[in-house]
Amino acid sequence: MCVALNYSLFSSDYQTEHMNLLKAAATVSGFTLISRLTGLLRDTLLARTFGAGDAMDAFFVAFRIPNLLRRLFAEGAFSQAFVPLLGRIKNEEGDAAALSAIDAIALVLLWVLVAVSVVGVVGAPILVFLLASGQTAATFDLTVLLTRIMFPYIACMSLVAMASGVLNTWRHFAVPAFTPVLLNVAMIAACVLLSPQITPPIVALAVGVMLGGMAQLAIQVPALARLGALPRLTLHSFSWRAFKTAWQHPSTHSVLGNMAPALMGVGVAQISLLINTQIASHLGSGAVSWLSFADRLMEFPTALLGVALGTVLMPSLTKAAANKDAAQFNALLDWGLRLTCLLAVPAAAALVLLAQPLVAVLFHYGQFGVNDVAMTQRAVAAYALGLLGFSLVKILAPAFYAQQNIKTPVKIAIAVLLLVQAANVFCVPWLGHAGLAMSISLGALLNAGLLYAGLRRGGAAALYAPAKGWCKFAAQMLLAVSSMAALLWWAAPQLDWLALQTQPWLRVGALLALCAAGATLYFAVLLACGVRVQDFFRKV
Repeated sequence: MCVALNYSLFSSDYQTEHMNLLKAAATVSGFTLISRLTGLLRDTLLARTFGAGDAMDAFFVAFRIPNLLRRLFAEGAFSQAFVPLLGRIKNEEGDAAALSAIDAIALVLLWVLVAVSVVGVVGAPILVFLLASGQTAATFDLTVLLTRIMFPYIACMSLVAMASGVLNTWRHFAVPAFTPVLLNVAMIAACVLLSPQITPPIVALAVGVMLGGMAQLAIQVPALARLGALPRLTLHSFSWRAFKTAWQHPSTHSVLGNMAPALMGVGVAQISLLINTQIASHLGSGAVSWLSFADRLMEFPTALLGVALGTVLMPSLTKAAANKDAAQFNALLDWGLRLTCLLAVPAAAALVLLAQPLVAVLFHYGQFGVNDVAMTQRAVAAYALGLLGFSLVKILAPAFYAQQNIKTPVKIAIAVLLLVQAANVFCVPWLGHAGLAMSISLGALLNAGLLYAGLRRGGAAALYAPAKGWCKFAAQMLLAVSSMAALLWWAAPQLDWLALQTQPWLRVGALLALCAAGATLYFAVLLACGVRVQDFFRKV
């Protein structure tokens, strides 16, 4: 299925030096939208089939372990070190030097991943204990089994992260954005076709994760081959001599050197996640699942806004920083921040006001009961308060990485970790599992604020200063959001969303109508206030 895709659909304008950033961001967001929609379909199916009990908690904890390592190494420290370095080599030394770096780094990465996968499978009980010691004995054993099945997923996703970094450096954004769809499809298929054949049925999801990881890796191969950037690995590559040569390559040392501070920065965030998961495991059956379902809803707008724009901006910011083009760097960052605010603020307001309708429409079926809706709804509203922070971090952090300044985000991440855990002391006794989501939201807002202050004061301060018109833009946006919020605040309670469980299509239609009405009013008020769409079209 993966190989049969027509890759001509994914090649486009990005190969030219002058690129329409809004079009690129829209392309990434479009494929990300497909990914998130299939992800929501997947989670709806999981909630209906398994509910929010011990089996689902076991899966989410087990899946979080390779995901935690993926965020820590693959999409986190490795990407932050690899993408700017590869972009600099390509811009300064040419494609041949960049391809040589890709070969060396890919070989070292492959050796490391094999070793990590073996250690992870053997040490699964220790990992599960560190992440969720509050589980019952039966749930703990199930989590260990699921972890062992899924742990090699980290190897697939690390290689996918490297391939995505190469494609993004060459400004081919669509394949990496489309890739997550395959994981969702594999998990949906496993849930529908495989779970009735396996005992316990939840094991089918772990098998689906591994199949999805392999599919995600397979789809990168033809795209890299079209660029001539497919790592040249042969049987000789697996010899000690080949590994030693790759290890001594200057690019490998540069990546490892940059990964050390990046690992600290990303690691701080993952430590916070680990602590929060540990706390959730002690809050009773279902708490981990409620937070996980709520987190999925938050990932939807975060990926469409912050992740998409950050992905598109990174190569351009790296090039502007390498060329010491302060005006270009400033203009790119200002554009990204405005567009993020324009879309993230109304999305956050809508998530708070439509938390119950969203959770009911997506998850309130089968084994997912009324109490599960109420608990997940609380977590969604708490997460939504930090949506602007989550999205802005995805724009502000690449501004530091583009200049190969990783130490500043690390220091900020440590401060955020301390705040999040201090907030947990007050929020969890008060709000229960939703307190964990509230603490994370507060941390995201602080993270964004400190990153912004860092760009204004030191290092990149000479490169970034807000363009004129931010006060006017904020006033226009506030009026538009207030109008939309008033409409949703009045309209949402007009239906009993839980009572409509037996009429799912009516619920879906009503929710879509609410979203459409809110979005229409928001953009209509913006237009009436003088905000022009063409202001957000930008070429680099």
